[in-house]
Amino acid sequence: MSAVCRSLLRASVRPVPGFVSVNSRLCSSTASSASTKPTQEQQKVKTSIQRPAPSASHDWIGPPNRLSNMRPIVYRAPDRETQLEKRLRTLRQETEDWNHDFWTKQNVTFSQEKESFIASQLRAKGLSRRDEQGRNRSLDSEEMAVFYKNFLDTNRTRHANYNKEWYRRNFTITFLMARVTLQNMWNNLSPANGGKKNDPTAT
Repeated sequence: MSAVCRSLLRASVRPVPGFVSVNSRLCSSTASSASTKPTQEQQKVKTSIQRPAPSASHDWIGPPNRLSNMRPIVYRAPDRETQLEKRLRTLRQETEDWNHDFWTKQNVTFSQEKESFIASQLRAKGLSRRDEQGRNRSLDSEEMAVFYKNFLDTNRTRHANYNKEWYRRNFTITFLMARVTLQNMWNNLSPANGGKKNDPTAT
């Protein structure tokens, strides 16, 4: 996953709690190192507590989600957006949300199964989850390697399907971006258009 594009905030844009406006049309999500122990309530997939409406001039980028570790993005919807541009924006937005949903569920499952594995291994040794000082006991790297391998083996098909869908979506997005670029170049160069954009309903 590419790093989130960084840019200065524009004072003319009213900030939305948890989100910042970014002067970029090509920013994509990034993973964060932040993590937290999921609860039952947190398992409900959310991209943001307050999701702003698309801006005509900026993308919105929020803080990393505590479960998916991804920054939610709301892509800009420019004035006089053509049908082709809308199709591209919609697919990019759906892909961001789909990616967030996948990693939320995956990370919650991973955390739960990891905790269950550690607890079961400690019980087999006759140990409680916490030591005499109240600190969580842990397993050594070799013991945890067993869990990591089993988790990857169990989820191999799911990961493979995710990768296939991820590449399919990105190929389509790249293709649509090329079409939008060519469309804009044609509109700017075509004497018939006078350098103006086509009718927003045009495809």
